[in-house]
Amino acid sequence: MDEQRLLDLLRRNRQGLTLQHMFKELRVPRKERTKLEARIMSLENKKLVRRVKNRYFLPQQSDLVRGRFEASGRGFGFVVPEGRARPDVFVPARFAKGAMQGDSVEILYKEHGREGKPEGRVVRILKKEKKSIIGLYDERFGSPYLIPFDAPSPAGIPIVSRGSFFPSPGMVVAADRSRLTITDVFGRPDEPGVDVKVIIRKYGLAAEFSKETLEEAEEVAGREPRSGQVDRIDYRGWTTFTIDGENAQDFDDAVSIKKLDGGCYLLGVHIADVSAYVEPGSALDKEASGRGTSVYFPDLTLPMLPEKLSNGVCSLRPREDRLTVSAVMKIDPAGNVLSADFQPSLIRTAERLTYMTVFKIFEGDEAERRKHAFLLPDLMAMRELARLLRAKRVSEGSLDFDLLEPELVYREGRLHSIATFAQNEAHKLIEEFMVAANVAVAEVLGRQGNPSLYRVHPPPAVSDLEKLRETLAHFHIVLPKPEKIRSSDLQQAIRGAEGRPEEKFVNVQVLRALRLAVYSEENVGHFGLAKKEYTHFTSPIRRYPDLVIHRLLKQSLRRSRMEMPELAVVALHSSEQERKADGAEQDLIEWRIYRFLKEKLGEEFTGIVVDITKAGLMVEIDDYFVKGLLAFEDLGGDYFRQKTRAVLSGKRTGKKFELGQTLRVILGAVNPVLRRMSLVLAE
Repeated sequence: MDEQRLLDLLRRNRQGLTLQHMFKELRVPRKERTKLEARIMSLENKKLVRRVKNRYFLPQQSDLVRGRFEASGRGFGFVVPEGRARPDVFVPARFAKGAMQGDSVEILYKEHGREGKPEGRVVRILKKEKKSIIGLYDERFGSPYLIPFDAPSPAGIPIVSRGSFFPSPGMVVAADRSRLTITDVFGRPDEPGVDVKVIIRKYGLAAEFSKETLEEAEEVAGREPRSGQVDRIDYRGWTTFTIDGENAQDFDDAVSIKKLDGGCYLLGVHIADVSAYVEPGSALDKEASGRGTSVYFPDLTLPMLPEKLSNGVCSLRPREDRLTVSAVMKIDPAGNVLSADFQPSLIRTAERLTYMTVFKIFEGDEAERRKHAFLLPDLMAMRELARLLRAKRVSEGSLDFDLLEPELVYREGRLHSIATFAQNEAHKLIEEFMVAANVAVAEVLGRQGNPSLYRVHPPPAVSDLEKLRETLAHFHIVLPKPEKIRSSDLQQAIRGAEGRPEEKFVNVQVLRALRLAVYSEENVGHFGLAKKEYTHFTSPIRRYPDLVIHRLLKQSLRRSRMEMPELAVVALHSSEQERKADGAEQDLIEWRIYRFLKEKLGEEFTGIVVDITKAGLMVEIDDYFVKGLLAFEDLGGDYFRQKTRAVLSGKRTGKKFELGQTLRVILGAVNPVLRRMSLVLAE
């Protein structure tokens, strides 16, 4: 008797059933009833059902929930419920039942798990997202094993057949998930290019464009779009320029400004009109929709659109005529948008500036100021306006993180060092202008009452805010009761940590308490930005939802209708693809950082305690942005217990370790592929 049939039966009969009722409902022959009783007892032992006298029920405050499994890479994971009926559900490694990234699963949802938080147990894998498993090849007593990346297990998975391959232990291989037969050998993890190939396969990313898509891109790029220059406002006489990263190739956005009487500003945000080239239902559109987003690795880009478009006719390259959609906003001295006008347009950018160039100009670099003297008045006016917009946004409760990110520095093709990347004032200037344009577009589409695609950020779960509140109290940062916390309260907490040793830790804890921003056809607001309406309009070259918004905006301007995909489907798929891309980018960077640190075994580092786990302290190494485990047995021969969420105390010595505490540690061991690192306490 299938366990799933029993669980489904109890789910349909929430009042509970006796064994006799189950026999009757399932039409179990007399000779099979003993097996059913044994199966029920097994479910009861697993706490998947409960018995009250002679009646069986699903556990209280539990339910069977279907959703998508998101693997952590460390065994445990989260399930994103279908229709997002409830927040993501944590699934401990012991309850994952072999589920892997992207699998459609059914879980038994429990509102109060082992630690009092919502928790799930995988009951059934409904659909396997991936047909293959990727991991490290191993041999034990001559038998082949696979240690998978997505669900690491010390025991590994026995391989039935090596197929036609002859891998050596330690190589990265792929195996058919159903037949457990090796289907591909990537090579050794440290070999050049292996990491990128593995990450692309692991996340199911598209590395090549179809022949049909490339041919269509060639044809589209070589002709005048149907919309062409008809009914477009000509902004080629308005000084316009792009500000992007040093190595950027796809220029989505350009900006321009005028100072008006009364201290007002006229801000132009001009976005590449990709919709003029990519028609709904075309091969290009299907490809872009499937990919959802571009993926950026340190030495490789997987663009959403072929280069003929992304780096060619759609990219706002300097001193070339380009088709755009412009948002022109009149903004008063207090940062209020008085009016916003949207039109298909034609621009010709005067210059391609970089963030560093603009920052140097702001800092008074005379050489850069002389070189770009003709842009200096506009840049200084933009600086004034961006500061006004930022001050207003923060005053309204918008969260403002200044988190550092790793930047991999290469020399002669080899990773030389890990640098720290921080946003400068030029980055923040563009961010403010893009946010203003996104809000303006969301508001105009919202006012018309037409279906739209929103970028939403639901409020944090009360349980996560309670955990955050308890953690920050350790640092004398006081938050209101969880149900009363607003984004402005979290911003105040961030400010309260400024300049203190634990500033980075506090920022990260606040960020971890937040839910992920996603796309949705239903508007629930944007908690992090403290905006009632928000969308993504400014990057149609690299984000499919932005392309959809361009089509919706044009449709509203023409007051006409066009064939549009179901927005709920676009929202869900785009959110999933974004999560994949973010995971892949982060995965590859961490892999390379851990591999870099492998050359520094035995060296001493400074780190911060970022978590207290059942195995020990998780310590993030300063300037390297990766974490390692400092096991309890390496803390000094004492029995340690967790006094509070933030404090670990030795029973015999009274020695304390606290979240946010700085420690000196020695690098003991590193596994770059599984992203694991062992640390020992320095004397």
